[in-house]
Amino acid sequence: MRAVTAAPVASAPAATAVQSGIIVTENLDFSYRERQALSGVTFSAPECAVTAFIGPSGCGKSTLLRCFNRLNDRIAGARITGGSVKIMGKNIQDSDVDLISLRRQVGMIFQKYNPFPKSIFENVVYPLRIGGLTSRPELETACERALRAAALWDEVKDRLKESAFGLSGGQMQRLCIARAIAVQPKILLMDEPCSALDPIATLRIEELIHHLKQTYTVIIVTHNMQQARRVADRVAFFYVGRLIECGTVDRIFMNPTEEQTQHYVQGRFG
Repeated sequence: MRAVTAAPVASAPAATAVQSGIIVTENLDFSYRERQALSGVTFSAPECAVTAFIGPSGCGKSTLLRCFNRLNDRIAGARITGGSVKIMGKNIQDSDVDLISLRRQVGMIFQKYNPFPKSIFENVVYPLRIGGLTSRPELETACERALRAAALWDEVKDRLKESAFGLSGGQMQRLCIARAIAVQPKILLMDEPCSALDPIATLRIEELIHHLKQTYTVIIVTHNMQQARRVADRVAFFYVGRLIECGTVDRIFMNPTEEQTQHYVQGRFG
């Protein structure tokens, strides 16, 4: 693809004005030691909708995603240096925030499926056991509910005692989704959930996302612009750590406000 130099980074476009939402960031700055990864990001995500983060590699998409459940806390030297992140109106950097409770509300699906070396059943109920649930009937009910929600129940209902590693890649990713939703979170974060999957498995995940948004708020990071158009209600375009533009799928892809956005969605760089 022919490289095209992007236009200068715009400063705080009007499209990033704060709105109400289940997730809201205001003027968020984030650094890895001395490297600034996010600058002045103001963003909101509506409830029970899919928002896709797009932009070139290294532009801050995954960093912002991990801010929403404070997974960046695990990285030495990584920190929010300005602004705020609010989930359901609560600043998640406040000292009284319990990280376990936060991560029960904000589930995470990673780029590479990561089932535990346990049975299919134990993979799904693991977060419930960690939370103190011991009743076998309740665990069985929760397992079936989560697997049905992840469109996997019919494929594995007779294999629940078998190792999760016996599943296909697409099935393992859906198992990880079932594990995330077993605790009934409000938000699902997906960091390139289809990048390790074949086209058929990718289609199953995309179909699943359409169903999941009826219950959950979904934020997905993707490098696949066609995927963003297929699954998202809203799209946020990032470039060198800044949120350049956010809006409906049709507006971002058909009538973007910013020149950088237009160049990116047209494939002129990235």
